[in-house]
Amino acid sequence: MSMNDTPAAERVHIGFFGRRNAGKSSLVNAVTGQQLSVVSEVKGTTTDPVQKAMELLPMGPVVIIDTPGFDDEGQLGELRVKQTKRTLNRVDCAVLVVDGTVGKTEIDQQIVALLVEKNIPYVVAYNKADLGATAEDDGLVVSALTGDGVWELKERIARLVPNGERTGKLVGDLVQPGEFLVLVVPIDKSAPKGRLILPQQQVIRDALEAGAMPLVVRETEYPTALERLGQRPALVVTDSQVFGFVSKATPPELRLTSFSILMARYKGFLEDAVRGAAALNALHDGDRILIAEGCTHHRQCEDIGTVKLPRWLRDYSGADLQFETCSGREFPEDLSPYRVVVHCGGCMLNGRELDYRRKCAADAGVPFTNYGTAIAQVHGILKRSLAPFPALAALLP
Repeated sequence: MSMNDTPAAERVHIGFFGRRNAGKSSLVNAVTGQQLSVVSEVKGTTTDPVQKAMELLPMGPVVIIDTPGFDDEGQLGELRVKQTKRTLNRVDCAVLVVDGTVGKTEIDQQIVALLVEKNIPYVVAYNKADLGATAEDDGLVVSALTGDGVWELKERIARLVPNGERTGKLVGDLVQPGEFLVLVVPIDKSAPKGRLILPQQQVIRDALEAGAMPLVVRETEYPTALERLGQRPALVVTDSQVFGFVSKATPPELRLTSFSILMARYKGFLEDAVRGAAALNALHDGDRILIAEGCTHHRQCEDIGTVKLPRWLRDYSGADLQFETCSGREFPEDLSPYRVVVHCGGCMLNGRELDYRRKCAADAGVPFTNYGTAIAQVHGILKRSLAPFPALAALLP
């Protein structure tokens, strides 16, 4: 993804589901106007979910996901079906592709039941109109081969999801036009070469849209920047891994928070993260902690998820803790073995997938917090870092 692209997490995720040879991949290619998926007469050609971020009229920025057949067989087939079911946890809407010359089967009904259970809006596309396909009342006839009904299908998909841009703000509602805010961005071995990470990019963009003036500095120049600024900034936002240093260097009258905390609020789970952080006060020897990240990256020697967080949590609790990590699309379905889940800010995950992960934790009775909130807690500055959000700060003792 280039810096000019809409982030995948901000796009509508559209999943295509169905039996093998119903024509899912052919229909995906017809809808996108691209050879996104390999097409073959052989059953089970699509062996893993295939996705592509693109612009799709009349919807705009989307992520299209083509999935393996829901009726795949054998040991590998079971794994593919499991992957397909996981995909359900991150789609905003779905297209059930049915072989219109056969009609709905028991497998198709199972997919419908899952879509209803997970509250995923969907449309049924009865494919193979060119072979005499017919549709039931819940869908429309299309032909992936000739293109008949494809535009109508796209219009139906567009009506499944709310129209309009996300109204939430990262910092736009915390600063006024003309105000300064200071963003503290470490440039170390873990920083990506030649660019800023996504939350930092998004905060800068949101501040500019609000008419505010973001000043971006490393932590090493931060104290000097405050001295030379000449006026009090409206807000200081820091990368969580230097939270402790920046807090000590920030006068108590200045509002301070982190990119991770802002992202948790933007994604809608900051209150859960604040409540979950309380579990860090009651850790004991042998407790298992899951540290989860929504993206995959090369681990550095001082990686925050596998090195710094475990060290800080052990020092804070004084307990012999056990840590497990997961990243990208991998996330345990059973969270009951864990004492607490510490998640990243979730900038690479869309809202539905984050909600799914939070629900897994809630169903298992496991507290769910995030990097920024947990790091603020172990550094004794959580209440201060929530000062821009008085209602949440009031939840703390």
